[in-house]
Amino acid sequence: MALDKPYKDVPGTTIFDADQSRKGYHLNQFCMSLMKADNRARFKADERAYLDEWLMTEDQKQAVLARDLNRCIALGGNIYFLAKIGATDGKSFQQMAGSMTGMSEEQYRDMMIKGGRSVEGNRYIGEDGDAQAHHQPQGGKKD
Repeated sequence: MALDKPYKDVPGTTIFDADQSRKGYHLNQFCMSLMKADNRARFKADERAYLDEWLMTEDQKQAVLARDLNRCIALGGNIYFLAKIGATDGKSFQQMAGSMTGMSEEQYRDMMIKGGRSVEGNRYIGEDGDAQAHHQPQGGKKD
């Protein structure tokens, strides 16, 4: 029996639940490997070869190579693990978050200082707020 997941109707939001955890297990383990300097050096020297050491799907590997964090999240990545990729690339969490919204780091920072996105038009999928998929870089992709 499938669990009821009413949170799936929150636009622009992927909840990292048990299903996402299972889907992204190897992706997230790869990310955690980047906590070790030797692994970061190996990854930076030949990203594809290092990724091929992990039991990730090809879609997950391509998302990492493209640094498409929205796609990584859709494929089971947890943002706190994915932050290790950004750190390996010398990016701040703020830079990463900005890239995920289609904003510059400065635009993202300013939006957050002003209280973040309005809930108006963003309570349910299908409204026309700025967090809706059709207003985001990832578009209307579903998994």
